[in-house]
Amino acid sequence: MKTELPERLENDMRIVDLHVHSNRSDGTFSPSGLVDLARKKGLSAFALTDHDTTAGLDEALAYSEGKDIEVIPGIEFSTEYKGRDIHVLGLAIDYKAPAFARQVQAFVDSRIERNRKMCANLAGAGIDISYEKLLAAFPGAVVTRAHYARYLLDNGYVKSLPEAFERYVGDHCPYFVPREKVTPVQAVELIRQAEGLPILAHPTLYHMGKEALQTLVSLLKEAGLVGIEAIYSTYSAGEEREMRQLAEKNGLLISGGSDFHGSNKPGLELATGYHGKLVIPYDIWERLKEKRSI
Repeated sequence: MKTELPERLENDMRIVDLHVHSNRSDGTFSPSGLVDLARKKGLSAFALTDHDTTAGLDEALAYSEGKDIEVIPGIEFSTEYKGRDIHVLGLAIDYKAPAFARQVQAFVDSRIERNRKMCANLAGAGIDISYEKLLAAFPGAVVTRAHYARYLLDNGYVKSLPEAFERYVGDHCPYFVPREKVTPVQAVELIRQAEGLPILAHPTLYHMGKEALQTLVSLLKEAGLVGIEAIYSTYSAGEEREMRQLAEKNGLLISGGSDFHGSNKPGLELATGYHGKLVIPYDIWERLKEKRSI
């Protein structure tokens, strides 16, 4: 199958996307569907980084065999730091390493327990929902709040996905149940134990302030952080420049990704982000791969 690069790219420019979600967490494309879409978009490689699960990696890797696309096994850990939700990407992980697999299963189990409690809360508010019905609506997925929002929309309880978060599943809603999370340091250490590359995901979204963000980066670098997501779909030119400077200041590499979720993030395209503005050259991934071999 011949793929075509977007017209805005030079013919010899290879591109990657190092932050992608499938329907095994809160995306809408299957892992194999992502492989097909990535080839259509002209990607040379993409990282499947579902939330707290590696459930889609076997399918994506098997389906990509013999095709002109590199699937990078990854994960996105949701962690907690001083009351904030901080995300840490793991790229090129040995996801079948026993210790790593056990810890990921613990995350899955914790999420299941949280979801059972949230379903009970919502049912108590008169919503026709149970954990079993939620699973039936999204077979094979690791259920996140995006699935609740979609369920509420599809069943007529809200008129939009944002409304679902505002009324039912947002952090401060009475039905929300927080999930036990590891710290970002623990996530970095776990990724390194799995021979992966820990990347601090989309730092500007945490609204921490420069000094607080530097403190976090210093803490994570000491634990083994390799890079910062300096190229991202929502960044302004100024934000990207700041993240590149932060990486350089701390002796870290840069990474980049769209954070593609399919129709759960309308207008956000794989490889090219919003309005076709995202460009992540392949040499960014090459530099990261070199770091993995050190």
